[in-house]
Amino acid sequence: MTEDRIEAELRLVTWNDQGLVPVIVQQWDTLEVLMMAWADEEALRRTLTTGRATYWSRSRGQYWRKGDTSGHVQHVRGARLDCDGDTVLLLVDQIGVACHTGTRTCFDTTDLGPVVLSAPDEPGQASS
Repeated sequence: MTEDRIEAELRLVTWNDQGLVPVIVQQWDTLEVLMMAWADEEALRRTLTTGRATYWSRSRGQYWRKGDTSGHVQHVRGARLDCDGDTVLLLVDQIGVACHTGTRTCFDTTDLGPVVLSAPDEPGQASS
């Protein structure tokens, strides 16, 4: 990807008041949702130009490239913006676990127990 193209794509991002964008990280082949992290413009630039997921740590106030200390690397396989441009979907090949707690995904803890609606019987018809 050329530098001009990267810069043009970064201009499409709608950054929040802190200059950050949420990044939803998904395993590229199984579509398993692995984690959510934050990126600023430089972190996203590094991610798009190096092929390794890089994020901005709000608590530490510094960049972190996933796997540099843990060995649990994320190789970038794709990246997309949502319809509003304010969320990034990052498709990765996760090596090892994604969560800092040592689990495969950050979304394997508390089930909130939502009401699950059944699908309508016919297209355009609501279930009773």
